[in-house]
Amino acid sequence: MLLQTLQFLLQTVGGLFSLVLLMRFYLQLARAPHKHPLNQFVMAVTNFAVLRLRRLVPAWHGYDSASLLAAFLVTLIVSTLVLATSLLPYDFAHPQTWLGLCLLSLLELFRQSLNLLAGAIIVQAILSWVSPYNAITPILDALTRPYLKPFRAANVGGVDLSPLIVILIIQVIQMLPLRVLEQLFLMQLKMAV
Repeated sequence: MLLQTLQFLLQTVGGLFSLVLLMRFYLQLARAPHKHPLNQFVMAVTNFAVLRLRRLVPAWHGYDSASLLAAFLVTLIVSTLVLATSLLPYDFAHPQTWLGLCLLSLLELFRQSLNLLAGAIIVQAILSWVSPYNAITPILDALTRPYLKPFRAANVGGVDLSPLIVILIIQVIQMLPLRVLEQLFLMQLKMAV
């Protein structure tokens, strides 16, 4: 019971931190205003890790690779600690264990990116009804526009159904391919035991 609590805390705190690191990457990608309170919060929370990594890992084609690497490293560390505290004895000297952990960490980052997109779409849809001129609306629009644009024609009776379509696609991706890949990567980890 104590191990499960520890694993829960590791996954929650590490997951939230890697989510904020991903948010930093996506806010910079969407060219969110630096002075916006959301951007200021994300920078304040992540600067200690990202600025140190930026000395070693330069931006790649204008993308904030240090934020992505930090998110990956946090996810990898959390996955390793959760695996180390599990009841099964994993061989951390085996390269297959580390390959499985790296693949699971990448998969988790992709899952978190999909969750960020779905969350941004839901908040944007709610704000469009309640407070369409909110200060965060332009940022949400910049984050979601590339994914909603192909489905903008799905307009029934003046209601834009593109957010619903994209959220359904996200759910299907998480239910089918991501679960299959996760099972494959977990099998690879178990083979290294």
